[in-house]
Amino acid sequence: MTSKMSKVGSSSPADAKRATWVQTERSTHEAWGRLTTRSPRAAAMAHFLVAHMERTGAVVASYATLAKITGMSVATVRRALDDLKADNWIEAVQIGGKGGANAYVVNSRVAWALGRDKLHMAAFTARVIADADEQQLIGDAPLRRIPMLHPGEMQLPTGPGEDPPSQPSFDGMEPDLPALHGDAADHAALEQQGQGRLIED
Repeated sequence: MTSKMSKVGSSSPADAKRATWVQTERSTHEAWGRLTTRSPRAAAMAHFLVAHMERTGAVVASYATLAKITGMSVATVRRALDDLKADNWIEAVQIGGKGGANAYVVNSRVAWALGRDKLHMAAFTARVIADADEQQLIGDAPLRRIPMLHPGEMQLPTGPGEDPPSQPSFDGMEPDLPALHGDAADHAALEQQGQGRLIED
């Protein structure tokens, strides 16, 4: 599956990994059937949430966006979600305070307390659904690219780089090598000495 381009101009690689089907147990089907009889709007909302949830079982969307997706009014969306929460079908996690979007978790409770320095916070993954009509400005200019390293990858150096570091010899530890000074005759003599040593060896 190829990645689609979103309204904000960035690719959506998650589409390639998104599951195309879900499994439900017989007991879940029975409970879902009873929910359909008791609250048809809640049962329908559950179907839409499951259809759009991430593998972890969570969806982030506003009431207005869910209303567009389901064809319900915003008021009906609110009542359907309240019914699902009351019957423990979903957990709603508010993001951004009152008036912001909510995360609707289907399959498991959100675990709070990330660490001792963030005891009141929780981190989880979810599929985010945003409506273009809710955005103030959507530009067409591509965003700056920030390269990412994936597990098992290593950064390779590129470009001319800098000169390798060099350090002068320590006092008393200078290399004992013949220095090439003088004219060509001196160079020839040194070369003959070297050749002679090779022959003797």
